[in-house]
Amino acid sequence: MMENKELITRDYLAIERTKLANERTFLAYFRTFIAMFSSGLAILELDFLAQVDRLGVGLLVLSPCVLLVGILQLIRVRKVIRKYYHN
Repeated sequence: MMENKELITRDYLAIERTKLANERTFLAYFRTFIAMFSSGLAILELDFLAQVDRLGVGLLVLSPCVLLVGILQLIRVRKVIRKYYHN
C-alpha cells in the first residue's frame, strides 16, 4: 500500500489521466449500448428485416447488460482510485 507521502504535480496529473481514462472507457460502453439498442429497434421496425427479428430482440436484451457492465466498471475503478489516492 502507498505510504502517506506528499504527492507531486506529476502524481496528480497521473491520477487525473487515470480518472479520464476511466470515463472514456465508460463512454465506450455507453456508445456500444446506444448502437446495439438502436440497431435492435431498427431491425424490429423495418419490414424487410422481418426474418431476423430474433437478432433485434437479442440486441434489445443484450444492450442494457452492456450498459450495466459499463456502469459497474466505472464505479469499481472510481472506488479503487479513491481508495489509493484520496484527494
